[in-house]
Amino acid sequence: MSVFESKEKMQTVLGTLFETLLAGPVMGPKFLKMGIIIKFTITDPNAALWLTPGDGTAGQVIWGDIDEKATVQMTLSGDTCHKFWLKHISMPVALAKGLIKAKGPMPQVLKLLPLLKPAYEMYPEHAKSHGLSIEKE
Repeated sequence: MSVFESKEKMQTVLGTLFETLLAGPVMGPKFLKMGIIIKFTITDPNAALWLTPGDGTAGQVIWGDIDEKATVQMTLSGDTCHKFWLKHISMPVALAKGLIKAKGPMPQVLKLLPLLKPAYEMYPEHAKSHGLSIEKE
């Protein structure tokens, strides 16, 4: 069984995580400055999650299909997403094993890596507060 028992649970957990990060003083301004659009295609449960610069004043988290072209596309399962944010699996290992598939210009993908630190710091407690296990399996 997936760590996210439903699409709605995943949307709540990941949606509030990214909304908090994009509104924050660290990731928000840096993400806006990059001017990129990220699309996460998540399976098990299935959903599309978009991070966009919105109107340029605040990043947006959007679920579903939108009429935009993603700069960077990441395809992964809900479980891989959860493990990634808990740092139970690294990006290079996940890419090598095909657990995460990334499309887009690699310089843009690499620019994202420094933005991950606040998410790594925040996610374990965030996941726990939503009743998810943070233990390494």
